[in-house]
Amino acid sequence: MTDPRAMRALAHPLRLDLIEALTVLGPATAATCARHLGSTQALCSFHLRQLAKYGFVEQAADSGDRRERPWRLTDIEQSWSADEHLDRVFLQREADKMLRWVDRSAHEPQQWRTAAFAGGATLPVTAEELTEIAARLRAVLDPYIERLTDPAARPAGARPVRIMLAGTPQKETP
Repeated sequence: MTDPRAMRALAHPLRLDLIEALTVLGPATAATCARHLGSTQALCSFHLRQLAKYGFVEQAADSGDRRERPWRLTDIEQSWSADEHLDRVFLQREADKMLRWVDRSAHEPQQWRTAAFAGGATLPVTAEELTEIAARLRAVLDPYIERLTDPAARPAGARPVRIMLAGTPQKETP
């Protein structure tokens, strides 16, 4: 994505929440999204229309009930060229999700507490190597990303897990 207007449209936190909700739920109505997000149907409906305006979502196949208008993602992945505001919104949301996990992890089943991870490493790499690292990490996730479009492929006991990967160059030291 390179259109500045589309990036600004995406930089609203509820719109990012809606994209994530449709990733997890699959096609869903504004009412379903509102229940999932703890928002209102009217607000979700407005923001879904805004996302549709810029091509992020579209009306899904008709369910047969004319009162229900399900929405679906046009693509399960979004990426954008460098945009400071959108990057800040995205990174803040990711940090908030990780901190919410820390807050509630004591109440989660032991198997999930053991499986969850957070960590980092500061490594001396070139820009080309960082590009390669990103591609290799992405390749590890690809088989699981395919499950987003095929709910039948999800194993029993699977639940949405947010995996955040970032490679951010640090300030150079002399």
